[in-house]
Amino acid sequence: MTFARLLAALLLVLNLAPACAQFQPQVGQAGKDVIWVPTPDDVVERMLIMAQVTPQDYVWDLGAGDGKIAIMAAKKFGARAMGIEYNPDMVKHANANAQSAGVAGAGPGKATIRHGDIFVTDFSQATVVTLYLLPALNMKLRPQLLSMRPGTRVVSHSFSMEDWEADEISTLDGRRAYFWVVPANVMGSWNLDAAGQRTEITLEQTFQKVSGTVTLGPIHAGLRDARLRGSTISFAYLDQKGMRRDFSGRVNGARMEGSFRDEKGAEGKWSATKK
Repeated sequence: MTFARLLAALLLVLNLAPACAQFQPQVGQAGKDVIWVPTPDDVVERMLIMAQVTPQDYVWDLGAGDGKIAIMAAKKFGARAMGIEYNPDMVKHANANAQSAGVAGAGPGKATIRHGDIFVTDFSQATVVTLYLLPALNMKLRPQLLSMRPGTRVVSHSFSMEDWEADEISTLDGRRAYFWVVPANVMGSWNLDAAGQRTEITLEQTFQKVSGTVTLGPIHAGLRDARLRGSTISFAYLDQKGMRRDFSGRVNGARMEGSFRDEKGAEGKWSATKK
């Protein structure tokens, strides 16, 4: 064989090699921060059910791997889904999986896997965030998650957020999934106006757990049944005459507003501004 023919044959082999050698992920293969272990399909489904995913949601899967969470969010729940994956070969593999599932692309009912680092990616548009990382990585992400829009739902396979207690824990075949709703920031003093009656409430907060007091003349009475879920807040107190008032409403930054009702059935509107 002449040198020219040998060179031509070699180039032909090299040109065919990329088409023949397809990337196949291996369980346990090393990644940037974690090894790759896929979440079982039934656990993925439970995670998305816990987050109550709908076609109106934008689901972001951090550390997307083969794309299965984003793909199921799009295909079974009709959501717009985005996965972030550091390994470029895995990104191509995941997008090929999305293509095979018929959900590749952008928009509702579609899934895209993007190459990127989850710790420098802006995922603030998400309404649902899914994770299967490690405890230390969950804690590294926690400040960013807590700064997201109140009401954003977060689901983690296997690993918690330490003292940010989960709103729900589900167990399936020995595997745990943890669910949180990002709470609004309500800590501090608020000027409360309830149907023209003005007073002050002070709220203490540890993640989604709240407590506080209301100023009633010389009395600082404890709030009763104070609850915070996302941007929805409720609480009650007894006035100087022992009349209970129940308040419910929504938090919007430095303002809260809603409605109240007392034991005699009287109702009204209330609002509060942060001092």
